Amino acid sequence: MEMKIALVHDWLTGMRGGEKVLEVLCELYPQATLITLLHNKGSLSSTIEKMSIKTSFIDRLPFKEKKYRNYLPLFPLAIESIDFSEFDLIISSSHAVAKAAKPNKNALHICYCHTPMRYIWDMYDDYFGKGKANFFVRKAMKLILPKLRQWDVRTSNHVHYFIANSKNVAERIKKYYQRQADVIYPPVDTSLFSLSNKCEDYFLIVSALVPYKRIDIAIEAFNKIGEKLVVVGTGPEADKLKAIAKKNIEFLGWCNNEQLAKIYSGCKALIFPGLEDFGIVPLEAMATGKPVIAFAKGGALETIIGEGENSTGIFFYEQTSDALINAVKIFDKKYFDPQRIRQHALQFDRSLFKEKLKNYIEEKIAIHLKAK
Repeated sequence: MEMKIALVHDWLTGMRGGEKVLEVLCELYPQATLITLLHNKGSLSSTIEKMSIKTSFIDRLPFKEKKYRNYLPLFPLAIESIDFSEFDLIISSSHAVAKAAKPNKNALHICYCHTPMRYIWDMYDDYFGKGKANFFVRKAMKLILPKLRQWDVRTSNHVHYFIANSKNVAERIKKYYQRQADVIYPPVDTSLFSLSNKCEDYFLIVSALVPYKRIDIAIEAFNKIGEKLVVVGTGPEADKLKAIAKKNIEFLGWCNNEQLAKIYSGCKALIFPGLEDFGIVPLEAMATGKPVIAFAKGGALETIIGEGENSTGIFFYEQTSDALINAVKIFDKKYFDPQRIRQHALQFDRSLFKEKLKNYIEEKIAIHLKAK
């Protein structure tokens, strides 16, 4: 049966974890229409950019290239202003409002959920707490938060099947939406990274520079211990983090895959101080044979082995600079087998993800068509 398909993604502003899932969906369904709130042209892979892309009115607002998050209160209106009635199948890739795409009564909606909207649930204080946002933004968010949460829960009913990117996120979907979710871990393109036995003089962070990633903890820790830390990534926290960093901490900005592979291959270990829904970056580092020093919560517990002879990293159990410093000291005394670490990462390879996702969607389409 020929189905008219919509792929729905919150916004198209760069290639991060969610966009890597979207890229696979675009490969599986190149004939689909890609619908999003806004599109910063040229910021995505060629696979995504060549899709037929439709945007909402957010795409025509001023300063949307860098300040689109300021339009958060308008996002529900934006997604609801889009008519999805012509589509037989909606596949949303959502960490904000894409899952609210409303199918017609005969259509099927499958949502790959990276997380329920973190801005209004578990990480509200990280974005809108005191010191994180100005007085007027904090007051405005307090007023609209209850309605945003009600809307988010209500529109979860637009989804027939949820896929979570981790057990961690599946638990969150159950907590906030009272819905079950099947887990398919997101793709890691391990072919981009090769086993490395070399070890240079630096630790590494690869991350968007946003509040919940807690890069500030790592900066504080490495300011104290004086070891070299290389930070790859961009984001709104960049200037703030650079201002507090000492000379042993180097910021490289954005790097392409080739540059990143080289940087991974030379590091002592990856530092991963945030609480992540899943976390593709640790698996990229492990694909080069590099261990990870990670905060022991969230998706890291599903991707990193912290104990035993097959360990791929070290956990620290308090989200503080002192706890991270202690973990670095333990790391310096421990041996890790690069080959074993890479073998572990290969279990999350992109090709396996693509096959699992394709089979899952086809199975749900078959059930849906049979029930019609």
